[in-house]
Amino acid sequence: FQGIAQPLATVLAAAPEVLNHNLETVPRLYAAARPQAIYARSLELLGRVRTIAPDTVSKSGIMVGLGETRAELRALFADLRQAHCDLLTIGQYLQPSRDHLPVSRFLPPEEFAELRDEALALGFRAVAAGPFVRSSYQAETLYPK
Repeated sequence: FQGIAQPLATVLAAAPEVLNHNLETVPRLYAAARPQAIYARSLELLGRVRTIAPDTVSKSGIMVGLGETRAELRALFADLRQAHCDLLTIGQYLQPSRDHLPVSRFLPPEEFAELRDEALALGFRAVAAGPFVRSSYQAETLYPK
């Protein structure tokens, strides 16, 4: 929505159970990974969900393996919780083509479990984390009706 309030209000007027907006990566990597996006604006959008539609669950997703640090991920988790984000998916970044950023590192499954636990400890209602997790990964189990 590029920071424009009305489109978000229009979507939320339809009363979705869940609104997803993927943060994708940590602020330091935004210019390279998401040059068209602004980290703070994405957080603001997620925060507005709670203001406009308090009963709508908000969800976000990130990719790991782009060169982010654990401290940066912890800060991102805290930013999402401060924006009242309820659900989180964490998946391994896979380079879609040679024109995209290369994978910096492949995380082992144990590290995904640690990230999930760290995020849950901050108050997320549910977190799906793993090498093959994507934004819509098992959505019916992440957010049961």
